[in-house]
Amino acid sequence: MSHDHDHDDHDHDHDHGDGHVHPAAPMVEEITDFEVLEIAVCELAIEKGLFTAEDHRRFTEWAEQIGPAAGSRLVAKAWTDPAYKARVLSDPVGACKEIGIDWAEPTGSGTPSDYMNLRVLEDTPTLHHVIVCTLCSCYPRPLLGHSPYWYRSPNYRRRLIRWPRQVLAEFGLVLPPEVEVRVEDSNQKCRFMVLPVRPEGTDGWTEEQLAEIVTRDTMIGVALPRPGRTADDVRPVHKARRPVPHEGGAEAHP
Repeated sequence: MSHDHDHDDHDHDHDHGDGHVHPAAPMVEEITDFEVLEIAVCELAIEKGLFTAEDHRRFTEWAEQIGPAAGSRLVAKAWTDPAYKARVLSDPVGACKEIGIDWAEPTGSGTPSDYMNLRVLEDTPTLHHVIVCTLCSCYPRPLLGHSPYWYRSPNYRRRLIRWPRQVLAEFGLVLPPEVEVRVEDSNQKCRFMVLPVRPEGTDGWTEEQLAEIVTRDTMIGVALPRPGRTADDVRPVHKARRPVPHEGGAEAHP
């Protein structure tokens, strides 16, 4: 489900197109009901013999170590090869195989991916996409690895749909008013990733050079690629003022 936001009454006052870097606002540490449910379901599945604790450990390690490098390669290749870009937009799962990612068996040990419906959203100079999962944390893990903490937080999931420009500004991304912001809501059947606009100043770059500036956040849509930026900004995290209590009164933190 996509949500278009041409104008937003909650925009902050920023200079647009001034070339300045806007720092990211801090996040708030919080634990969600989904994280508690995930642990409970996992323990129950192991108890019922659906998979073993070793299976779960191996998959978790795979998900946490792959990172967004595959997605970066896909974007860089699409920027330099128009025919490949067309395949990325028309058959993303098939295009992934060309860079060594098989959604049917991403771990290499027979473990299937979340779902096989991937859609790549192409940005233009007048259209900017950003992805979210309002229900939980659906995410294109074979391409981008494990989702960042803030992507799973209720703070991001609830607010991005309502006030996308304000939330993007908190990430340091301030878009001109003439750029349409489209929020794409992932769901249980479909995964999304963003194909950002190739930045100026990269003419003649190799795919390897381009891939270095395609970071995870640019493929989620909360940042733009630019020469010299090869890592996502580290976002400060504040402790929650009213943390979720455990049974017995102890505070629960992620």
